Amino acid sequence: MDEKPKQASPVLADSAPNNPPPSKSILGIHPRRMSQPRAVLSKYLTIPRRKPGKFDDVRCNGWLDSMKASSPRKNLLKGRSFDFSSGDADSGYLSWMIKHPSALTSFEKIFEQAKDKKVAVFLDYDGTLSPIVDDPDCALMSDEMRSAVRDVAKCCPTAIISGRSRDKVSKLVGLAELYYAGSHGMDIIGPINSDDPDGHLGHVKVTYQQGKEVKLFQPAREFIPVIDEVFRTLVEITKGIKGAKVENHKFCASVHYRNVDENHWLPLAQRVYDAVAEDPRLRVTHGRKVLEVRPAINWNKGKAVEFLLQSIGLKDGEGVVPIYIGDDKTDEDAFEAVGKGGHGVGILVSAAPRETSASYSLEGPSEVMEFLKRLAKAGNNATPPHH
Repeated sequence: MDEKPKQASPVLADSAPNNPPPSKSILGIHPRRMSQPRAVLSKYLTIPRRKPGKFDDVRCNGWLDSMKASSPRKNLLKGRSFDFSSGDADSGYLSWMIKHPSALTSFEKIFEQAKDKKVAVFLDYDGTLSPIVDDPDCALMSDEMRSAVRDVAKCCPTAIISGRSRDKVSKLVGLAELYYAGSHGMDIIGPINSDDPDGHLGHVKVTYQQGKEVKLFQPAREFIPVIDEVFRTLVEITKGIKGAKVENHKFCASVHYRNVDENHWLPLAQRVYDAVAEDPRLRVTHGRKVLEVRPAINWNKGKAVEFLLQSIGLKDGEGVVPIYIGDDKTDEDAFEAVGKGGHGVGILVSAAPRETSASYSLEGPSEVMEFLKRLAKAGNNATPPHH
């Protein structure tokens, strides 16, 4: 742990691209191929994808359905009471709520599960701590929410795991007592109080806010130039689509289509997929009205949860209860991770029924805040954080 691996020093802030943009139009042209990153461990690499061709009608319809489903309709049943025997309730919604009950109404059951055990809390940001808004830069958490998160962190280790860059989400949250994982867990600031878990390599010790010594772990560090280049490509090919917004999150690039006319969603998706189709090092995933280009490595929010638990010293077991709260499709890997062995608690933030691996649900950030407040009050039964 005390020796730094033989690699470049970590970059703690988002760096501006160093390479000049391509000299000719790149619409429809794949990013130029770069040499395969050498420092990426083979344990993280996925099997190269078969090169896709142009969309056919079936695939077009499938992706369009996925894009529409990425931001489900608002729950029109919210606030209504139903007589189960009268048949006036939406049977699908009620069946879903029976399977994924409210974490607020089920709080006593969750608390009993965590009683006398070590608890760790993991939180998504957008749609969980802050509302979903048209402009991602305006997705701000309230002071009351910040206070609730701070109080939870006083009684148990707490981490934010976001698709945003780590630097950006840590500035938005503004709490030095938390741990942060940006770019869907590919950029982690975690605690140093144990040996390198499971033989993970590529981490270094750094001094963080308020002089706190932490561990920086970036399993996709060698992909930074690749993401810089594909980011420039995405900016160029989406210029003609009104409302499209492209962000560079350092280890992944996001194309937001929340403000794009629905008639233009499919052409936008086509351009994004064409931009990376022939590069097996990159893959495209769906989020809430966003297409994300990521390194094709075997790493996600679930693996980030496992890494942080091991770093904190809370390895999986009956004496540990990890709680993960998130609203996006990208959080499903984390729900699966905390649900292993039936010890953890996954909570989906959604105002409408949808398929999920989470055990419980909350309707929005306001309910998340209420849950965190209750959790903080019950903190006397949780293990103090290992800072």
